[in-house]
Amino acid sequence: MLHMPHQPLQVAAVPSQRAPVREDQAGPWHSEAVCRRDEAGLFFAPSKEPTAARLAREEAAKQVCARCPVMVDCREHALIQPEPYGVWGGLTAAERRVVLTRRRRRDMELKAAAPTGRIAAAG
Repeated sequence: MLHMPHQPLQVAAVPSQRAPVREDQAGPWHSEAVCRRDEAGLFFAPSKEPTAARLAREEAAKQVCARCPVMVDCREHALIQPEPYGVWGGLTAAERRVVLTRRRRRDMELKAAAPTGRIAAAG
């Protein structure tokens, strides 16, 4: 079902299983997040959401993220956590999986390229 521009998007509530963000781990970045003032359901998919509706909702969420002063902090939180659902820091869960895969591959390549033995200090 396609949503017409004049019709509001149906959105789901934020999943209750999300781990609370602790100040000592993430810092106060989340208090500055633009999404705190928007409909939280915009960032999470309702069950059985049609593809066209999901894409429209995700695009709307990304537009909110684009104007957020803490977008990078939010994205890094979602990657480190890792958050399995929703739009965080302008990335969907699928986009975050791609970023994480690339980071892991890069880290493995860097480890493989690093010298394996220690060089003794000349003295």
